[in-house]
Amino acid sequence: MKVISAASILAKTARDAEMRRLHERFPQYGFDEHKGYATPRHLRALRRYGVCEVYRRSFAPVRALLERAG
Repeated sequence: MKVISAASILAKTARDAEMRRLHERFPQYGFDEHKGYATPRHLRALRRYGVCEVYRRSFAPVRALLERAG
């Protein structure tokens, strides 16, 4: 169980560090705050600024925006 807990903490730490790096490149999306989750603020930024290169195309809000753009 301790190994799983440690792995979980390491994964979260790595994700948070990556989100801070993404925030430096793309501050308009607020990656430092939402950590990649679909918060209302994150979704507003996505609609306002569009899809940048780091977004997964399988992320439902991104997929919907891309489908609408045609």
